[in-house]
Amino acid sequence: MIARYTRPAMAAIWSEQRKYENWLRVEIAATTALARAGVVPASAVDALQQRASFTIERIHEIEAETRHDVLAFTTAVAESVGPDARWLHYGLTSTDVVDTAQGLAFVQASTLIRDGIVRLREVLRKRALEFQHTPTIGRTHGVHAEPTTFGMKLLLWYAEMGRNMTRFDAAAEDLRVGKISGAVGAFGKLKPAHEAAILEELGLKPALISTQVLQRDRHAAYITTLAVLCSTLDKIALEIRHLQRTEVREAEEFFSAGQKGSSAMPHKRNPITCENICGLARVVRGNAVVALEDVALWHERDISHSSAERVILPDTTILADYLLDKTATLMERLLVYPQRMLKNLESTNGLVFSGQLLIDLAAAGMSREDAYRLVQGHAMNAWTNDLNYRSLIESDAEIRAWLSPEKIAEAFDVRRQLTNIDEVFERVLAAG
Repeated sequence: MIARYTRPAMAAIWSEQRKYENWLRVEIAATTALARAGVVPASAVDALQQRASFTIERIHEIEAETRHDVLAFTTAVAESVGPDARWLHYGLTSTDVVDTAQGLAFVQASTLIRDGIVRLREVLRKRALEFQHTPTIGRTHGVHAEPTTFGMKLLLWYAEMGRNMTRFDAAAEDLRVGKISGAVGAFGKLKPAHEAAILEELGLKPALISTQVLQRDRHAAYITTLAVLCSTLDKIALEIRHLQRTEVREAEEFFSAGQKGSSAMPHKRNPITCENICGLARVVRGNAVVALEDVALWHERDISHSSAERVILPDTTILADYLLDKTATLMERLLVYPQRMLKNLESTNGLVFSGQLLIDLAAAGMSREDAYRLVQGHAMNAWTNDLNYRSLIESDAEIRAWLSPEKIAEAFDVRRQLTNIDEVFERVLAAG
């Protein structure tokens, strides 16, 4: 992923230096566990811990000849160790090291991503409470529907991020695994007990069964989970973009004093952060397709997944980390305009209370069919001719025969529509 969309801590996890460091951690853990089991001499552990090292330049030199990155790595490390290097990589196959080290990388990356989820949820919770009772118009199909509050909009996203966190925790735990099961997963050279001991050294769990590789359904679940997560971020950003439209102007992303929106139009305040989030979320969703394609491999293993994963695994976690930070900052600094929300809510002169009026007429004894005919007829007249809907209702003798002026006023009271907001907040926040 390009530096523009990469945060330093996540970049370090997927750096070449960290990759080889994780490989070396696996090799040392293997030698240590095997020494405890009496398979290799204890002196091998001392030699590796004291002298094992590598340089990326030397690995590249060797790989240019061998065309095999793990062999290049083990050869480079062996040069630093000396005679005891014969116990390095003992009983292992390349993917024992690669997939297990990748498990370490996923643990590290998942910690950052989870921190980002927690931060965004905290921001959404805080701002939802801030606007818990701020009336705004709810829209369906992009058209005014009925009143809600801006806090409800934010609370919805908070709850959704909770589900994202649950899914992510499960997917991350499913990838906190390694395998030291050999060339086809049959433990031809080491034993399952050796694998368990090695992985315990690393804080990983053994896969119950594997081939030469960990099965890629785990990776597909993880990447698709991030795709769902980033789709939520896309959803949030898209809504802010809609709210920032000139005709709406109920909220907008922060615009700094020196910021410029257009080279040609000095008045422009464009939702560039939101558009950035929406665009990059598409990349993450695209990577999910690749992860799903990686599930099916030939027999016990091929390497068609390997080249793809060198791109999608770092890029997807890097983008998820970046987009979580972007979205949290967006919501922290979001400019909200309650007066504009109220103005928009009232702009249809009461049309949005037609549903309540329908129910009140039915409750008073009018048939639902007659009530719908009356309420919709006035609504269409008000809509088409830009008339005041409430005035049309109040002047209708047939409606007044069923509803008193006080009851009509109650039907148009926005507070009535928001009676249960607190209960919804209590229910969501109680769920955590």
